[in-house]
Amino acid sequence: MGGLWTALTGRSRPKRPQLDNLFLVPSAAITFETTVGLRPTGTGSVCYRAASGHAFAEVQREVVELLNADPDAPDVETTQDEFGFTWLVVHRDPGDPAGPVADLHAVNTSLEEHGFSEGLLCSLIPFADAQGRRVGLVYLYKQGTFYPFAPVAGGERKRDNLLEIQLRDVLKGELPMEGDLGRWMALWGAPGL
Repeated sequence: MGGLWTALTGRSRPKRPQLDNLFLVPSAAITFETTVGLRPTGTGSVCYRAASGHAFAEVQREVVELLNADPDAPDVETTQDEFGFTWLVVHRDPGDPAGPVADLHAVNTSLEEHGFSEGLLCSLIPFADAQGRRVGLVYLYKQGTFYPFAPVAGGERKRDNLLEIQLRDVLKGELPMEGDLGRWMALWGAPGL
């Protein structure tokens, strides 16, 4: 059917998001810790372009209420970055990597179910080592794949490309890693990094 669709429209059908891939992160977190000493920080976030209007504001409010309704509710906040993207950020116990993942899945699912999937960009799970180095594991919503983002500490907008490639190789057996390096966006100023 894909060939027929491409022939008729001149473009391929977009991939369906694979949100359940997020549930692979807790086992990948163990690999991160045992191989490179990076541990989850307990923070997770979903990045999206907020739609204008009352309907989207209502959905965003409902998502925050949904997360806060949990008896073990995470701390939830929304921030906006310098590029105009909104980040819904959850803070949980760093010892429970599954907590933020479930929250991120719920946020993505809620926005998707309410018709706002076009605005979803990515989800981010930050990791840190004993020296304070931070790395983000980024889930690309529209691709259903992951990639590591390793900003260099010190305020300069530089990334450690060698570390990113090493981390990709460490995780490629556990997570669907993004093969197109052109999609490995720099997430400057992302929450938790």
